Amino acid sequence: MAETDTITEEQAAAEMARIAAEMARADIAYYQNDAPYLTDAEYDALKLRNQQLEELFPHLIRDDSPSKKVGAKVRDDFAKVELKVPMLSLANIFSYEEIDSFVAGIRRFLGTDEDIAFMAEPKIDGLSFNARYEKGVFVQGSTRGDGATGEDITENLRTIKSLPQKIEGKVPDILEIRGEVYMSKTDFFALNEKNLREGKKLFANPRNAAAGSLRQLDASITRERKLSLFAYTWGELSEIPWQSQSEFFDLLKRWGFPTNPNNRFCPDTECLKQSYTDLLAIRADLPYDIDGIVYKVNSRALQERLGYLTRTPRWATAHKFPAERAITRINNIRIQVGRTGALTPVADLEPVNVGGVIVSHATLHNEDEIKRKDIRIGDSVIVQRAGDVIPQVVEVLKEKRRPDSVEFKFPEICPECGAHAIREEDEAVRRCTGGLTCPAQAIERLKHFVSREAFDIEGLGSKIIEQFYNEGILRSPVDIFTLEERNGSPVRGDDLFAALVQNGLHLERRDGWGKKSVENLFNAIRERTTISLPRFIYALGIRQVGTATARLIAKNYGSFGIFMQDMVNGETQKLLEIDGIGESMANDIVEFFKEEHNKNTVRLLLEKVKVEDFIDTTDYNTPLAGKTVVFTGTLEKMTRAEAKAKALGNGAKVAGSVSKNTDYVIEGADAGSKAKKARELEIPILTEDEFLSLTGQ
Repeated sequence: MAETDTITEEQAAAEMARIAAEMARADIAYYQNDAPYLTDAEYDALKLRNQQLEELFPHLIRDDSPSKKVGAKVRDDFAKVELKVPMLSLANIFSYEEIDSFVAGIRRFLGTDEDIAFMAEPKIDGLSFNARYEKGVFVQGSTRGDGATGEDITENLRTIKSLPQKIEGKVPDILEIRGEVYMSKTDFFALNEKNLREGKKLFANPRNAAAGSLRQLDASITRERKLSLFAYTWGELSEIPWQSQSEFFDLLKRWGFPTNPNNRFCPDTECLKQSYTDLLAIRADLPYDIDGIVYKVNSRALQERLGYLTRTPRWATAHKFPAERAITRINNIRIQVGRTGALTPVADLEPVNVGGVIVSHATLHNEDEIKRKDIRIGDSVIVQRAGDVIPQVVEVLKEKRRPDSVEFKFPEICPECGAHAIREEDEAVRRCTGGLTCPAQAIERLKHFVSREAFDIEGLGSKIIEQFYNEGILRSPVDIFTLEERNGSPVRGDDLFAALVQNGLHLERRDGWGKKSVENLFNAIRERTTISLPRFIYALGIRQVGTATARLIAKNYGSFGIFMQDMVNGETQKLLEIDGIGESMANDIVEFFKEEHNKNTVRLLLEKVKVEDFIDTTDYNTPLAGKTVVFTGTLEKMTRAEAKAKALGNGAKVAGSVSKNTDYVIEGADAGSKAKKARELEIPILTEDEFLSLTGQ
């Protein structure tokens, strides 16, 4: 396998074809046959390698690429079950510090400094299930599938003795119980011994044995195998007769569902940490496999207040057990320069196998991290793959340090252009001051411009961008839109390209290209001559402006012309009124448009590209739809974060300051200057109850 910085296009195409075929075969083995031949680490490594190659050579992306496959595959030979309450995933954390951050985030959202009670539950390594009961009778079972649609495994679930077929006593008319089906280690070894004697296939681990047994078309096969389950949450309900996670577990036991004996009620954060320590210590002795511990806010009322992010709940997270680790040596520490000039240190390692993947590089984050861990060239270090994917240096083995070892001195000069690299106060990173005169920044900005969330131009991968930049073919985003013109005929009046285009670029004559590749590239560029406003703003590469901020700007300004005019004139008031944009970000945006080079580049781009005005297509059918609201003072029934979330959820825009464009000011206790200004401008002021009434509560 060639390194990405030396691989040719022909080699990349061959490797991508091999990866696509291998992962397709692995998916069939894992999802359909429940008999994987790759470890999770090996599978993840293939996925990551494919992603790297696609970023370098986007014009080589295959129709059968693993990157185009989303979610778990539902077998066609199973009936499908639509889950009315989606089975979402959990966010992951990997350290005690992240426990503190998780709890602190919940406290901030709820506006409290008090301890919050949690449940700590072992994370079973099995197959998720959903069991539906109607009037206490089990009527349907399904797998998780892709979260919205699962496979019908009703008859298979019936064969598991620990699943109640009928619940005695008072239960909701509609009750969906969710949990994990697993196979104990003892039953797993017994099954494999039996299969070995009978010449049948062997399972790789208990999780795959459980999944393979539960997802059988013939339920009699499932019945022959010893499967168990733990219940831990709920799905669709006609009513909710419990007020907490712990009370729910009590009801589960009363109804006859197995619950994990190691579930623990935790009144504070320290108990969460102790639960993790205790569970990790007994992990190997448990009769079933676990891969972490799940923390859930105990109170159901608080769970409802906290709500959900896009795909995960705010009130729960999974603390994964440590990734596999290995010891290796740091051969070198080199500095990479990003598009904003940030200098990032990277460790070149003696290649080592970590969790089934050969690791040769690891991020060192920034100079503070190097100082804190005292990382030096030549050190022996412990390396792990964070989340089993991203390599990082965990610890330096100082007892193995060589006598002639010297402290690493972080450069104050950019290694790419020789300009000063300075570190602003309160910033963790050091930045090159060379701007676009720094080739590394220019190249990275071009890569950013064509990236998937920006112009998304297939055919201009990282490798091609670097080649074209170094050869003078691309030096500015504008040059992308003159490529086709320059390919076959000279560009008049442009000294920069005179030598190159005297007879045209003729990209089709380059190694690895050909006529079809060039046609595909030009078609991809032509397709991007019309672009949405958020994508265009993001593509400019303004410091601190990500995709979410670009959308906020687009939504509040409507057109790029209006936005650019305000920025060129230094008019930041409207910008600062946007919730989520502070002075630091606003200053960076204005500074971008102060630079003459940037303004000229944008103007030339606008001659080549049509930027569509922003039209919000969301169906806002609420009294707050399209209104701009400002919150002031202390709210009593909810925190400021909850109030903003409710406003946004009802189609409103939330501003940080009052202006003539404000529609409502929601006033809490001890309101200050915002309420005063609202009265001066005669803007309607609502109480907290009046605001809640408008949201339908």
